[in-house]
Amino acid sequence: MDIRYTEEHEWVAVDGRRATIGITDHAQRALGDLVFVSLPTVGAVLTRGAPAAVVESVKAASDILAPLSGTIAEVNPATVTDPLLLNSDPMGAGWLFKMDLSNVEELPQLLDADAYRRIAS
Repeated sequence: MDIRYTEEHEWVAVDGRRATIGITDHAQRALGDLVFVSLPTVGAVLTRGAPAAVVESVKAASDILAPLSGTIAEVNPATVTDPLLLNSDPMGAGWLFKMDLSNVEELPQLLDADAYRRIAS
């Protein structure tokens, strides 16, 4: 599984044409304790950069943008009932949604781990 990152502090785990998306550890630390999560609708078709979800903390609300184009295949309802999952396990149980990619040619636009570390530090 290939893990990539966005400059907006989202992680993207790509397995074939399916991508799992969440926020990075850096993002959850910057936001603080998360209190609300709104997820996209399964079946929604999103283009890269379109608003996909919202996470809200005691500090701020942040849009989660679609890092790639595709169709929402699955959402993680556990993050809606327990938003703190994004704080305790942002790259594991705190994943937000999965997409079936429509344009894998967009993948090179995402950052690899080294490039992400440079912008997140």
